[in-house]
Amino acid sequence: MDIVERECEVEALKNCYASDRSEFVAVYDRRKVSKIGFGGATAGIPNYVHAFDPHKEEDRRGVVEAIKEAYKLGINYFDTAEAYGEGASESIFGEGLDGIPSEELFIASKVAHTKDEGDKKVIRSGAEVRQSIENSLKRLRRDYIDLIQIHGTYYSEDMVAAILEKGGIAEAIEKAKEEGLVRHIGFSIESQNVGLDRFLECGRFDVMQIQYNLLFQHPYDPYFKIGSLYKASEYGIGVAAMRTVTSGIFQKWIKLVNPENTFDYNPALVQFVLSCPCVDVALLGMRSAARVRQNVEICNDLSGRISIHDLHYRIAPPE
Repeated sequence: MDIVERECEVEALKNCYASDRSEFVAVYDRRKVSKIGFGGATAGIPNYVHAFDPHKEEDRRGVVEAIKEAYKLGINYFDTAEAYGEGASESIFGEGLDGIPSEELFIASKVAHTKDEGDKKVIRSGAEVRQSIENSLKRLRRDYIDLIQIHGTYYSEDMVAAILEKGGIAEAIEKAKEEGLVRHIGFSIESQNVGLDRFLECGRFDVMQIQYNLLFQHPYDPYFKIGSLYKASEYGIGVAAMRTVTSGIFQKWIKLVNPENTFDYNPALVQFVLSCPCVDVALLGMRSAARVRQNVEICNDLSGRISIHDLHYRIAPPE
């Protein structure tokens, strides 16, 4: 079902509604989601990219206001995780979205796939993952979560096997889905390896959240037409891009090589990710209502879209 149209302060904001990719719409029960999503890492992790304390009232209030503004302006995709500030991000999302009907939102969260045991990390049990989902529901103040993702960066083949085995994490989430606590299942990853291929090929996931931005382009190479974004499209898996503006890495590099540069590259970085035809949602961390308005305006500036295919084309045209 399509999300409900709401009155917007800026008329152009209507364009913020999402992807027309049929695969993605089908994955999400034919509901439309906003092309930009509200990322939860900056809402919960202390000092992530910039100084921030999720337990400081002033900082927390700024994010809550940003969440409310995002909803008002048409953003309905909200992505968080239990690991973002040990539940702080989920609690802030729960406060900011409180009272809004679930059918008007698409809330995504994540469960960690490992835990510390002595000096090593081990795979969590299905029971532990089930408890995490229930805790997330309480913090988010919801009866169900639209998308639960296995939260990870790099997955070894052994990790993947343990996650997918009978009685493992994937099965625990599938059971929660059968009970109506979860609508869709996904995973997050920051690497391009065999583990990623296994997840894409296993047929048990609806969504992949992956690192893709100007600096990290391996998932999508239009010159050779290879990469995990192509594979996700082939398997009908929705794609959410994380680290859209590079988590501050590009900006720090600019300061190193050109300290006097005052140009704001953020709009161009956002437009780069939005220009990728295989990306359904570009996640953006936003700690103020002003930042939300800026990002929505960027999203709606279709003149800023580029052809990534042309950008990668390496043969100069004849003079």
